Amino acid sequence: QVQAVESGGGLVQPGGSLRLSCAAPGFTLRNYYIGWFRQVPGKEPEGISCISSGEDNTYYVDSVKGRFTISRDNAKNTVYLEMSNLKPEDTANYICGIDSSYWFSVQLMCETPDPGGYDYWGQGTQVSVSS
Repeated sequence: QVQAVESGGGLVQPGGSLRLSCAAPGFTLRNYYIGWFRQVPGKEPEGISCISSGEDNTYYVDSVKGRFTISRDNAKNTVYLEMSNLKPEDTANYICGIDSSYWFSVQLMCETPDPGGYDYWGQGTQVSVSS
């Protein structure tokens, strides 16, 4: 069973930046599909960025394109989400999902969040964007 820890959230002003981390020591994350999802109370989780195993194909939802970057450090078994030019509508709990399944595309993983089906679905780290 994959164990991971998300970190890096916080309160930031509009236009600010944050870097989220999803660390899974002891697990070879390059062998997994990994996604960052965000959720606000009362709504279903939204996939915002996903990265494939191996080739590192990436996907971003339109609302974060050009502002967020997903990356993986294989040596540290950590996946990052660099977020810049943050907006109030980015406020949410950001959750890391890790899956050993093969996905036809990373876009499909992001568009069909499956909290109960992944190898790991985290508790999340809260990001609040407010002046």
